[in-house]
Amino acid sequence: MSPGNLVVVGASLAGLRAVEGARKAGFDGTLTLIGAERHLPYDRPPLSKAFLDDHPAEAVVETTAFRTEQALRHDLGVDLRLGTPATGLDTRRKEVLIGDEAVPYDAAVIATGAHARTLPTPPGLAGVHTLRTVDDAIAVRAALDAGARTVVIGAGFIGSEVASSARKRGLEVTVLEALPTPLVRAVGEALGEVCGGLHRRHGTDLRCGVGVRSLEGHERVERVVLSDGSTLPADLVVLGVGAVPATDWLAGSGITLEDGIVCDSHLFTGAEGVYAAGDVARWHNPVFDRPMRLEHWTSAAEQGSLAARNALDPTASTAYVTVPYFWSDWYDQRIQFVGSPQADETLVLEDDTERDGRCVALYREGDRLIGALSINGQSLIMKLRALIRKRATWADALAFAEQRRIGGPSTLSR
Repeated sequence: MSPGNLVVVGASLAGLRAVEGARKAGFDGTLTLIGAERHLPYDRPPLSKAFLDDHPAEAVVETTAFRTEQALRHDLGVDLRLGTPATGLDTRRKEVLIGDEAVPYDAAVIATGAHARTLPTPPGLAGVHTLRTVDDAIAVRAALDAGARTVVIGAGFIGSEVASSARKRGLEVTVLEALPTPLVRAVGEALGEVCGGLHRRHGTDLRCGVGVRSLEGHERVERVVLSDGSTLPADLVVLGVGAVPATDWLAGSGITLEDGIVCDSHLFTGAEGVYAAGDVARWHNPVFDRPMRLEHWTSAAEQGSLAARNALDPTASTAYVTVPYFWSDWYDQRIQFVGSPQADETLVLEDDTERDGRCVALYREGDRLIGALSINGQSLIMKLRALIRKRATWADALAFAEQRRIGGPSTLSR
């Protein structure tokens, strides 16, 4: 029997695609979307990219919302519950709790995403921000508009995009990374060094292997004290130290939590009628035969739609099969990655980043192509993604590179 009501928790990209996917699949029952933020579902990638650049902010704000309230409430028939975070899940009664209110469900999709990690900060110290929400972006943008001396803690993709925007404005910016090489977990050591070079060539002070002892100032941040006792002046500190799955509200629900919500390949949580999607979902990816949790735009959109369809008709559910894909824009350079960086070998086929900004690298696991990275190689990366999905051998990958005349290989061990 088709469910009478579907509840989606998380007014994120994944949550939006879930409600859209439900209606597209022909679901005509009650559809409820619960969101912790007061904003309509909006696009997050521009918050650390175009929104921070020196362009009219109003134009960017207007384009970040995916749909108008009219479209959601009337065109899709969604009961919108914004600014009301879910506080619990009762899988026995099949209810989502919002404070004292219980919202019943026949099927549910959890798409609560992740929270930005923070560092210990003196209470009330202004000028210290994470960058996860539109409200965060507005605050960071205002500081950049004021010409802030900027320190970014964490050389990941979001932090690096903030640094890029600051440098485009001609501002002083320092990026601090605790590890010896930036982006090791995301792209491996060899390509982390290549990406780090982009910062240095554009005048960003990148310091690796450096810890932060404290943030200091009177009411507003004034300095960052490093682990060696030295200090950096700062008017703006942006914390880019990763994200944590938003699962605290699920404590005691019976849902298995381990670096996110543990799901099978169909995004099923094991609790009747409950599926998960987006940054919060840790599911088994058949392409790599391993569990994965992705914080990528593409996978969030795809998972949201599929999770809703599977929740509405479990007998016809399908596995979510994908080759992970993400991109990041630094200093007008586009970095793209497909697959997994967990490789036995990294082969840099081309590295002209100092001349024309282009770089191409392949990642090998056993006898298989497992991942690929490109900088300014937009025409190439999706072809490599297709090879990975087809489970291409390493020999196939090298033959492809030779056919495409991608030259100058040098092998770098991971």
